[in-house]
Amino acid sequence: MTVYIDPPTWPGHGRLWSHLISDASYDELHLFAAALGVPPRAFERDHYDIPSHRYADAVAAGAVEVRSREVVRLLHTAGLRRRKGT
Repeated sequence: MTVYIDPPTWPGHGRLWSHLISDASYDELHLFAAALGVPPRAFERDHYDIPSHRYADAVAAGAVEVRSREVVRLLHTAGLRRRKGT
């Protein structure tokens, strides 16, 4: 069970964002995010949106750095991928 984060390359609301995911469960992901102080409103379908200024905090807390394509692959493999509208 691991939590992963991709680089902050996704633009939105005047800043860049990363995606924080779990390869095991949403419970693991929610616990990790809560311990990091990430608000529940940052959860979107199957990931948390993490602003670039919190990226290093997530990595220091144990999130494994991966490429964005790897995030999608990990979610699919774990059966945790939720597309928009689902």
